Amino acid sequence: MKWSWKLGRVSGIKIQVHWTFLIIIAWVVLLHVSQGASAAAMVGGVALVLAVFGCVVLHELGHALTAKRFGISTRDITLLPIGGVARLEKMPEKPREELLVAVAGPAVNCAIATLLALGLGLARAHQPVAEVTVVGGNLFAQLMWINVILVLFNLLPAFPMDGGRILRALLAYRLDYLRSTRIAAAVGQMMAILFGFVGLLSNPFLVVIAIFVYLGAQAEAQQVQVRFALEGVSVREAMMTRFQVLTAHHTLNDAVGELLAGAQQDFPVLEDDRLVGMLIRGDLVKALKDRTRDTSVTEVMRREYQVVDENEDLHSALLRMRRGRCASVPAVRGQSVVGLLTLENVGELLMVSSALRGVSRDKMAEIFATD
Repeated sequence: MKWSWKLGRVSGIKIQVHWTFLIIIAWVVLLHVSQGASAAAMVGGVALVLAVFGCVVLHELGHALTAKRFGISTRDITLLPIGGVARLEKMPEKPREELLVAVAGPAVNCAIATLLALGLGLARAHQPVAEVTVVGGNLFAQLMWINVILVLFNLLPAFPMDGGRILRALLAYRLDYLRSTRIAAAVGQMMAILFGFVGLLSNPFLVVIAIFVYLGAQAEAQQVQVRFALEGVSVREAMMTRFQVLTAHHTLNDAVGELLAGAQQDFPVLEDDRLVGMLIRGDLVKALKDRTRDTSVTEVMRREYQVVDENEDLHSALLRMRRGRCASVPAVRGQSVVGLLTLENVGELLMVSSALRGVSRDKMAEIFATD
C-alpha cells in the first residue's frame, strides 16, 4: 500500500503502518489537551493507542499464520486508522479452512483479554466497562475492554469483518461457495444500512463504519463472482492473439511508433524467435526522458518477467498477475509466444460473459476461441 512505512517482518510477513495512523495519535493528543489532562495522562493515551494497534497486529498475524498452515501466504499486514489489513494471496476455498482462518483473529483478542483479566484480577484492579474512561484510568483495564469490543465487532456477520467470513464458511457446508458469498454479502449490506440509520440518529462514526462494511461486502461478492465466472476458462480464451512484438534490433523510437499505432501498451521482446524480455509502457516513457530515441529496447526491457501457459487456468494466471502487479504477460506454447494476456482483456471477457449468461459454457468457449 502506498505511503506506508515498514516496521519489520514476522515469520516472513512484512508489517507496515500507513501514514494516516498518525491521525489517531493526533486525535488522542488533542482529546487529552481539550480535557486539560496532564502530560503523563497524554503519554498514557498514546501508549494505549500503540498497545491497541499491537493487539491488531497480533489479530492479523493470527489470520496469516493460520492461513500459512494451509499453504496460503500473506503479502503484508498494514495498520490503518480503522484497524489492520492482512493481504492474503487468496482466501481458503474449503469451508473448514476458511472457518479456522477467520476465527483465528478474534481468538487472539480473546486470549489477550483473558490474560489481562486474570492479571487485573490478581492485582485486584479490575474495572467494569462502565467505569473505564477514554482519558486517564487504568491502561490495562482499558486494553482488556478494547479487546473485548474488537472481538464483538469482528464477529458481526458482515464482510469484510471476520464474522462475515465465518458466516460464509458455515453456509458453505450446505450451499455452494457463490451462493454462500451472496447471502453473507447481503446480510453484511443489511447490517451496514442499519449502522448507517443508527449513525445518522446518534453517532456519525457509525456512518463511516456503515460505508466501510457496505463497500467491503460488495467487493467480496464481486471478487467471488469473478472467480466463478473464470472457473474452467483457460488463458487461451482470453488472450490477445493479434499483438505486436519487438526484437533486439528495435529502438525506443520503433517502440513509440507501435505504442501510438495501436491499443497495445506492453510488448514482448524476441531475439532469434526466443522471448528475452518485456518492454513495459511505463519503462518506455521513463526511458524517453533519460535516453535517446535510438537506444535499443534491450537496454530498457525487463529481463525478469512472468509468462503464462496458454492452457493455464485463467483465474490462476490472473492471481499471479495481480501478485506481480503485471498489467500484461506473454502467453506461451512451449517456447513460442502465442498471445498476450492483459487485465483489460480479462475485463472484456467478463463483460461478454455477463452478457452471455444464458449461453452454455461450451458455447461461450466456442465463441471466444474464434478470435
